[in-house]
Amino acid sequence: MSESARPRPAAGGRFARQTDQARAVAEKYAQQTDAAAEFPVAVLDELRAGGLLGLMVPTEYGGLGGTLDELLDVSIALGRTDLSAALIFAMHCQQVACVVTHAAPPLAEELLPQIAAGRMYLASVTTEPGKGGHLLTAGAQLSAEEGRSGHLELDRFAPIVTGGAYADGFLISMRAPEAPSADAVSLVFARRDQLEITASGEWDPLGMRASHSVALRLTGSIPGHQVVGEHGEFRAVVLQTLGPLAHLGWSACWLGTAAGALSRVLRMLRESARGKDGKDGRLESELLLSRLSRARQRLDTVHALLRHTAAVVTAAAEGGTDVSLPRNQLLINSLKLTASEECHRAVEDLIDAVGLRHGYLRNSPTRLEKALRDLRSAPLNYSNDRLHQADGVLALLDAGVSFA
Repeated sequence: MSESARPRPAAGGRFARQTDQARAVAEKYAQQTDAAAEFPVAVLDELRAGGLLGLMVPTEYGGLGGTLDELLDVSIALGRTDLSAALIFAMHCQQVACVVTHAAPPLAEELLPQIAAGRMYLASVTTEPGKGGHLLTAGAQLSAEEGRSGHLELDRFAPIVTGGAYADGFLISMRAPEAPSADAVSLVFARRDQLEITASGEWDPLGMRASHSVALRLTGSIPGHQVVGEHGEFRAVVLQTLGPLAHLGWSACWLGTAAGALSRVLRMLRESARGKDGKDGRLESELLLSRLSRARQRLDTVHALLRHTAAVVTAAAEGGTDVSLPRNQLLINSLKLTASEECHRAVEDLIDAVGLRHGYLRNSPTRLEKALRDLRSAPLNYSNDRLHQADGVLALLDAGVSFA
């Protein structure tokens, strides 16, 4: 059975069985959801049933109590099969971590058991017309609902909401009530049944087609206790939790996709080199071997940076130190920049290595064409140009060039 038909086992660990089951479902539907630009509903159903939606929920709320490294393990494994499915999972887990870390007890006690039970898939609403991907400002403003004490009224349009049409709840960034400044941003939770949701436009992208990141307008009213963190303090949520987990989770998904592509190419080459007598032949092309080496080097580099960054973020959380220090933020941003570029380049190396038939055609078992399309979005998913500008400022703040 070929690699395209048989997912390799997930990395060992506490959640290998659930991860393998989710990968098997993703493998079954990946071609269909990519071709039709459909959200992978069957994969989400398996994530619900297997408990992986509650991976980051503490055990006292009924969740799996997973660690950051375990989140990365599952994201890499899903990415090997389908990048869209992997990013849907990883981005949900980023939202869950924000609730775990920043929500006050009333909201946490209400929401986390629902997530643990698989009843609450969370989508992120942070994009807004006119501001690009800038997280720390907001135009649309929360307001007190007339006649209902403590309730907040929201009217929010977002041009891109990954999986939003299928979400059970949303974490939404908006300008804080009565705040005069666009940088006084709040993060609020809203259940689907608290909102009127209107989708607009079409979703027919080059890659990441199954992420179904359509434009949504969300209007409705929520109780005041559904704010995550303090009003106007979304910046703290981003610096301490959302930003680090976004870059770590995305990078793990991209790494998984490039690793899956390399694995399929290697299996194909070994099978094609096998002689009629069942013995392995030799692959002697120096150019081929060099390109395989370069692709593997890129992935090992990303993996090392991913694990180092995860260790720094985990140590900061456990030790109560500030992950937003310039040296830490530079490392976190460097991971995103490096992973988004090197994983895409690794797949380009593989396409050059195996040529037109197996590197460029959609029906090749290597699926390099799909991996290339999907990974092309990585530098655009929070623009690398914007990150480099931010890193230039951070570099000036760390004149001693200290390392995390």
